[in-house]
Amino acid sequence: MKALIFAAGKGTRLKPFTDHHPKALAKVNGIPLLERNIHYLKKFGIKDFVINIHHFGDQIVDFLKKNDNFNCNIEISDETNELLETGGGLIFAKKFLDHGEDFLIMNADILTDININDFVEYHKKIKDFATLAVSDRESSRKLLFNDESVLRGWLNVQTGEQRLAEFNKGFKALAFSGMHCINPVIFDKIKRTGKFSVMEEYLDLMQTEHIHGFVHDSILIDVGRPESVIEAEKHFK
Repeated sequence: MKALIFAAGKGTRLKPFTDHHPKALAKVNGIPLLERNIHYLKKFGIKDFVINIHHFGDQIVDFLKKNDNFNCNIEISDETNELLETGGGLIFAKKFLDHGEDFLIMNADILTDININDFVEYHKKIKDFATLAVSDRESSRKLLFNDESVLRGWLNVQTGEQRLAEFNKGFKALAFSGMHCINPVIFDKIKRTGKFSVMEEYLDLMQTEHIHGFVHDSILIDVGRPESVIEAEKHFK
């Protein structure tokens, strides 16, 4: 199984580190996030990676070379010319991923101990084109799921704004964990082009398609701010 790691973002919340470095190389207890996530996925037998780059992307390429790609097969999806966000980045990496096999997507700045085997097994069982890892934790934006864990909406917790596929019948609000399990048929379903968020596509597609949430209670830290680095260092040694 391949994994696409999103490592292209500017990481503005992690300034001043990201004034001179990509956020994927921010360190938690001395180990860069990208290295931690490659080793984490390797524990589940994943050794084929696609990594997208933009912000100080040359530093990521040099880092991987210096470490012999951590004995993995790593392909670089180079967005140096334009940062394409998650949806555009996924489409841009299509040539590496559209081979009939399910693949994982993971944000480089997420640290978690989600059991990938359980996640993939759930995805294969429900046979959706996309399964999203979610959990019940604090977040400014939540995804809304019905009793069958099917995506039915989105909520901005702070403003109360909602996007719904149907009337909200007491949907469960869960936070997206930055991990997706995807079938390549998604490339036939996505309508947007250029620079866009894949979540926008999911919210369009939920009107006509089933997108399930995989609910987990694992540790998950979005290492997007300096204070979250301190929090991550308590859990990831």
